[in-house]
Amino acid sequence: NWDDESFLVANPLYRVLGWPQFRWMFTTCYMSSCMPLTWMTYSLDFVFWGMNPVGYHLTSLLIHAFNAVLFFFVSLRLLRLSVSSSNGSQQLPIRLAAGFAALFFALHPLQVEVVAWALGREMAVAGFFFFLNLICYLKAAENESMAAPRWRWMGAAWLFYAMSLLGKEVALTLPFALLVLDVYPSRRLGGGRGRWFGPQVRRVWWEKVPFLLLSLGAGVRAVLGKEGTGAVYPLAGYGLLPRVAQVLYSLAFYPGKTLLPLDLSPLYPLRGFTGIWEMQWLLSGAFVLTLSVGFFFVRQRWPGGLVAWIFYTLLLMPVSGILTFGPQLVADRFSYLPSLGWAVLLGAGLFYCWQLWLNRRINVKTLILTQSSAALLLVGLGILTWQQIRIWHDSERLWRHALALEERSSFAHNNLGLALAERGALEEAINHFRRAVQIDPMFVEAHINLGNFLAAKGSVQEAIAHLLKALEVDPAFAGAHNTLGNILANRGELDKAVEHFRKGLQAKPESA
Repeated sequence: NWDDESFLVANPLYRVLGWPQFRWMFTTCYMSSCMPLTWMTYSLDFVFWGMNPVGYHLTSLLIHAFNAVLFFFVSLRLLRLSVSSSNGSQQLPIRLAAGFAALFFALHPLQVEVVAWALGREMAVAGFFFFLNLICYLKAAENESMAAPRWRWMGAAWLFYAMSLLGKEVALTLPFALLVLDVYPSRRLGGGRGRWFGPQVRRVWWEKVPFLLLSLGAGVRAVLGKEGTGAVYPLAGYGLLPRVAQVLYSLAFYPGKTLLPLDLSPLYPLRGFTGIWEMQWLLSGAFVLTLSVGFFFVRQRWPGGLVAWIFYTLLLMPVSGILTFGPQLVADRFSYLPSLGWAVLLGAGLFYCWQLWLNRRINVKTLILTQSSAALLLVGLGILTWQQIRIWHDSERLWRHALALEERSSFAHNNLGLALAERGALEEAINHFRRAVQIDPMFVEAHINLGNFLAAKGSVQEAIAHLLKALEVDPAFAGAHNTLGNILANRGELDKAVEHFRKGLQAKPESA
């Protein structure tokens, strides 16, 4: 009961592949999410599987598997570009390094949320076309260096980028990330006089214009879609300094979880900001500053580190907290594309060990040790991923795990309460709703749920108090008016009940 119920189980709008459904997918940001190509995959699932969740999970797993294969080819091309020599003896090590990078990406526990959560598929669909875009773009750059036709490849890159944005707008900053790849490893920009803005590199800048226009269009549509449902927290209400702190925390969070993927949660709650001097913000800022300065100073000897860091930073920006939406501070799924550079760097490290061996700078035992360590790392990631998948078995297990990691999560208490109420554990459910409104007195849905189940239990007066509190926070919440109207009608207070039903219909005229 994360978002699957509202998006898939209770939503009939995607379940037929017809013109009205296509029009709805491409013109509606349903519940603030604009993802027409992802909706098309759900439609195909419904055609083949109905509402059997097995098929939906299988589709997500297959898309992720295809992404791993595509990422292998992206890694292979990037590693080949970074190696100046074309020695034939290096081809096997490069392929092994690219294979390790692809498996590191595919098996990492951070990807569980994208695959095991039905609605997390949006990231995988966007990623599929994102990888195709990178393959075509790098091929176009390679053809340019060989004086071969390149515009067909570049046109395909533009098309796949548009399709990635139609899956989910998670790569809005890709045009700037591509410029980083143009500097290294493609070496199309920089490196000499006139190599930044001179006539010989002007086409490198012009080819980014279609990418930028697509990004701007998708970005405006996404922001308007989220603002239309109130999902974006206004700057005046949330503040600039908390957003800066959240961005720094996001930049530090994902590299840490990539290296040590423990205590992963479906929800890292966004809590009230009490000052920039909190330890988590200070440590995050220090980490980001240290990494940035460190990569900058070793850029001549190791340009790949700085490139991976900038690429990661740029791709993370849209989901880093600059625009704050939803109850999460960070989310595992947000790392799906930005953290790809770390996998490539690890693969490059394995390839470097092979180079040292070929140059007789290390012996064969050391080479075997490094390759065996890499294999053991993949096995360890697989075990951690298997354990993380089990957490997503059902709603109750998911939210109990989230609360074990962070008890002060009002959202997790509310969702656990709903799961408990569904299986009839009403008393325990009410306790979790009470805890949710205790943590966040402005949490409208938790007040409504508490009111609903208190009324079902017979505590009518207390139920009315919580529903009135919900309407005090959000006077236009139709569900609160409806529930309150039903309670009042049952008590015989028909005039008051009718008044609340009218207000509910004013707020939501389509409510049956």
